Amino acid sequence: MKIQLNQIAGARSGDKGKHSNVGIYFYNEKIYNWAKEVLTEEMIKNHFSEIVFGEIHRYELDNILALNFILKDSLRGGGSETLINDAQGKTHGQAALLLELDLPKELENYVKS
Repeated sequence: MKIQLNQIAGARSGDKGKHSNVGIYFYNEKIYNWAKEVLTEEMIKNHFSEIVFGEIHRYELDNILALNFILKDSLRGGGSETLINDAQGKTHGQAALLLELDLPKELENYVKS
């Protein structure tokens, strides 16, 4: 089943100098465990290919069913450097939730409509 990430998770994000972070929290432990296998640094790098010019680092937060991604060099000078760039890391969470995924059939009943 093809879904958008927003059907199984929520997100928060923000500026970190010239970098941004995207925290993705999952509504269910089974979905979270599946996402840890599927939602890789490479997948996020591909999704943000037009704005991320550095590495991506992923951190697992098992106790809160969340993944935190640091998007290096995604703000090109920093979110507060409005004369250089209007980029704001707070928008990256919403952009991440548009990511399309192939969800296995056994997890379909956890999808939020």
